[in-house]
Amino acid sequence: MKLLQIISAIEEFAPPALQEEYDNSGLITGNLTQEITQALLCLDVTELVIDEAIHSGCNLVIAHHPIIFSGLKKLTGSNYVERALVKAIKHNIAIYAVHTNLDNVRFGVNQKIAQKLQLINTRVLSPAGGKLMKLYTFAPHDHAATIREALFAAGAGVIGNYDECSFNAEGYGTFRGNDETNPYVGKQAIQHREPETKIEVVFPFWLKHKVVEALRQSHPYEEVAFDLVALENDWEQAGAGLIGDLPIGMQPDEFLQFLKEKLETGTIRFTSLEPSAGVSEIRTIALCGGSGSFLLQKAKNAGSHAFVTADFKYHQFFDAEGKIMVCDIGHYESEQFTPELIAEVLRRKFPTFATRFTSVVTNPINYY
Repeated sequence: MKLLQIISAIEEFAPPALQEEYDNSGLITGNLTQEITQALLCLDVTELVIDEAIHSGCNLVIAHHPIIFSGLKKLTGSNYVERALVKAIKHNIAIYAVHTNLDNVRFGVNQKIAQKLQLINTRVLSPAGGKLMKLYTFAPHDHAATIREALFAAGAGVIGNYDECSFNAEGYGTFRGNDETNPYVGKQAIQHREPETKIEVVFPFWLKHKVVEALRQSHPYEEVAFDLVALENDWEQAGAGLIGDLPIGMQPDEFLQFLKEKLETGTIRFTSLEPSAGVSEIRTIALCGGSGSFLLQKAKNAGSHAFVTADFKYHQFFDAEGKIMVCDIGHYESEQFTPELIAEVLRRKFPTFATRFTSVVTNPINYY
């Protein structure tokens, strides 16, 4: 299987346009036409992971964290990043990272954590804004259905759990072609009035070229009239963090033990709830894989009883103010199930493609 096919499947699930500006998701080393025999899935790329790929016959490493975050000026082997890259290139091993785009997609990293915690009624904690566009176009009545189907096939018309969504209104359009035209209806140099259907569909902005091309290919007119409008709507299918409910409420101590077991963490740093918070049991949970302190206020505003994440600094714990139980479980621990998610994405698309999980524990933090 070609590397391009594998990357396309991952990016269809977690579009690169959803990654944060600082991120470096995507192909780190390798050639898109390279034939891939087996992929090794991991959280981080280290020298030991590359060694494992070599010994197990994997010529692709798919990681959550990019091994390169900023530009490299040398490859002299002076640090683990350079040594791992040199070794991967020498042995023709491709490295691909899917990071914050996998964090920000609705059923990505945070949903995987929610599954481990058996949360129900899950939804994005901080939905993304400015990711949607709307297309308005006008078609002769007898072509409207064909055009709608083409737009839907290109990815337009998805709203939440519904697809093939559109709004249609009937009216008429007027036009007059000059001597250089070959009109589908009407005649040159004579104004024509045509009964038309106005079609409206929404879509994520990164599908713009695909949607417009589908429109052009399916529309009968020489000159296709359409408008594209950027929307300010929050998009519930992408964004930071997740919130959901435990099926049964728990006492704080009971919840901490549950959290420790389900997320396989060695330790939890947490804040206590003040009696004035009026929380009798832990039921509504906000969470964010990796560094999620920036979402604390969102979690509080959403009425969460606990916020499960990582990388809280000392003074940030004070911001809980006794109103929410901040549970810092560790960065590695919060994202350790991400390779499982990547495997699921690939198996749905390529049931027989060989993937394996690294046996290397890449967590640089030890607990005593």
